[in-house]
Amino acid sequence: MDLKQIFTTKRIIFLLIFFALVLIGKKINFSPVLGVENQFFTLYQFFGPTAGAFLGPVFGGIIVFFAQIADYLIVGKEWTWINMLRLLPMIFAVIYFANKRKYWTAIVPAICMVLFMVHPVGRQVWFYSLYWLIPILGSLFPKKFLLMRSLGATFTAHAIGSVLWLYTIPMEAGAWVSLIPIVAYERILFAMGIAGSYVIFNTVLDYVVERWKIKLPAQELLLNKKYSLRNLIKA
Repeated sequence: MDLKQIFTTKRIIFLLIFFALVLIGKKINFSPVLGVENQFFTLYQFFGPTAGAFLGPVFGGIIVFFAQIADYLIVGKEWTWINMLRLLPMIFAVIYFANKRKYWTAIVPAICMVLFMVHPVGRQVWFYSLYWLIPILGSLFPKKFLLMRSLGATFTAHAIGSVLWLYTIPMEAGAWVSLIPIVAYERILFAMGIAGSYVIFNTVLDYVVERWKIKLPAQELLLNKKYSLRNLIKA
């Protein structure tokens, strides 16, 4: 394996920029995580899953993982197995958003539905897990539907996060029911943010490539000009 072909200059630059954006995004709070003191959903949820679309699912997952680890070090969070497991939702959201294979991305939310329904509390509010039919159904559609792809990614993260929460933090069935409308509001906004940030990143990357005549092989960065606003301007 030639490391020079893997860690090319262009890829490293993109990795560093995205790494910095993750650290900044995690500092900008969007809404509190109900039931946990001093924890918030942040701007990071609005663009984190797009990493895999440009770097591929493997590199995208890796950069998101290390960016979250860096944030833990900076903030000084406690290194517990629960906190480590909380890194998983965004990593799997990245994989979902980047994966072009049908059906594979349906596996994780399907497993989460089963795990939720077999839990004593989850069994009482089994209908809460129906949200995760969204990423399952999304896996059946072509990836060209950007908003569906974004919804699938954010609800994959939601599925994993909810199951981790269910098994680690005591919460009554009524509290889960009260979350249903809040989840809809937050996840729709997250999906719109993911789709919007993907368009913005493609537009900026497209401009930089054209402006400075940069050659951008597909194996280094995956630019999708279909989602560049420059195409609309040209049209």
